Amino acid sequence: MSRLEQRFADLKAEGRSALVTFITAGDPGYDTSLAILKGLAAAGADVIELGMPFTDPMADGVAIQLATLRALDAGQTLAKTLQMVREFRVDNQTTPIVLMGYYNPIHRFGVEKFVAEANEAGVDGLIIVDLPPEHDAELATPAQAAGIDFIRLTTPTTDDARLPRVLERSSGFVYYVSVAGVTGAGSATSEHVSEALARLRRHTDLPISVGFGIRTPEQAAAIARLAEGVVVGSALVDKIANASNSEQAVNDVLSLCSALAEGVRSARR
Repeated sequence: MSRLEQRFADLKAEGRSALVTFITAGDPGYDTSLAILKGLAAAGADVIELGMPFTDPMADGVAIQLATLRALDAGQTLAKTLQMVREFRVDNQTTPIVLMGYYNPIHRFGVEKFVAEANEAGVDGLIIVDLPPEHDAELATPAQAAGIDFIRLTTPTTDDARLPRVLERSSGFVYYVSVAGVTGAGSATSEHVSEALARLRRHTDLPISVGFGIRTPEQAAAIARLAEGVVVGSALVDKIANASNSEQAVNDVLSLCSALAEGVRSARR
């Protein structure tokens, strides 16, 4: 089993949802970002999404756009992001890491080189926002051949005619974007999410993680009662933006992660 398969299987056996946390690699600088990354699992993150900074993050709201700019200004590159994963893996061989971002930096890096180095570094999955299934040959196929899961995004506007095509070669888990908008947008109601998950489960047996607009332990708990995973990003990134120094950034992110984890863990008790 892959790390992602193992993690979701273990959590299913425990009878609870996964907390999936997102941070942007290199935000606000390499050392602080690495300290946060290394602390997330102990603070309760079950799966970690690590954003690959890109100058034009069209699916992201202001919080993650600004995080990307902070990281790029601090000198973050795709090579440094892969190095962060290597350093994380020195002490943690079990927590899945998913790289999330856009195709342009990977294309410039070189797909073959990227897949090989990501696999060697210990990357478990990819979420590439702007690569639809019609372009699987670009990255999804070589990544999956190397054992790296390719995770698809589905949205409220992905209809039943489109869903089978989107999910056909998905692996790891399915990421359901719960609102029609960018990251950090308003949150969906539990009723809406419940109906959407029922529809998705008619098309896939993969675990489904729900994201966009989840900011509080209470919101996380509400989603955790319904889905196999709860994704939180902008709320954590905001802690970095609002911190006055690196130590506060690390402490505030990990504190919120712990609170979110308690919300997720208590949801089905």
